[in-house]
Formats: sequence, C-alpha cells, structure tokens
Amino acid sequence: MEILRKLTLAAVLAFACLGLKAQGGSYDVFVPIAKYISQGDADRLSAWFADNLEISIQSKSVESSKTQARQIMRTFFGTHTPQTFDITHTASRSNVKYALGSLSTGGEVYMVTIFVSSDGRTYKIQQLKIDKNR
Repeated sequence: MEILRKLTLAAVLAFACLGLKAQGGSYDVFVPIAKYISQGDADRLSAWFADNLEISIQSKSVESSKTQARQIMRTFFGTHTPQTFDITHTASRSNVKYALGSLSTGGEVYMVTIFVSSDGRTYKIQQLKIDKNR
C-alpha cells in the first residue's frame, strides 16, 4: 500500500511539473488542436473555442457561438472525414498565435487557418478557416 501511495504522489508531482512548464511558454497549443482536427472530433475541438468566434468553411464565414461552431464542425467532419492533418506553419505575436495546416479528407485537401488568443491562463480559438486547396 505504501508503494502505491508513493507512486501516486510521484505521478501527481510529475503532472504538476508538466502543468507548470505548459504555462511557462513552451506549451504548444496547436498539438491538441491538431490532434482533434485529425480525428474529426468536433466535441473535443470545441473545448478550445472562444465563447464567440469566427468560423469560415469554404468561404462561408459566420460569427457563431461555441455551440453553433461545434455543430458546424460536426457537419463538416461528417461529410469530410479527416485522413491526416499537419500543421505547416506557426507564428505568434503578443497574446495571439497563428497556424496554417493541411487537412486531407480522402481525395480532397483543405488549408486550415487557426487563430488563438491567450488571456494569460488559457488559449481559445478566435477564428477557424477551412478552404479547399486549389
């Protein structure tokens, strides 16, 4: 029982240290976002959405609530099943980060643009654009 308690304590400390490192600036917010896009998981992706955000799919742009944006992404993923998603470029300035990625959906390739902002504690997607590569 003592060994289990020590292992649990060690695991808690390790996760706490990882959390501190994530807040220290080396955390890449696009790793989990890319994972959920590549999985076509609108529910988990929407956890990263701001309460209100701009979402644009194939040049149809709308300002939407987090709930509306989740439904838009469910619909998109339902008709365009992701095969792969790769971040091809990132940049940041002040409290804003930007990423470009390539989404393959079985025969079709889309360019994905993601803007996230930080309030110092968390990152939230402010804008998500998905356009077909030409």
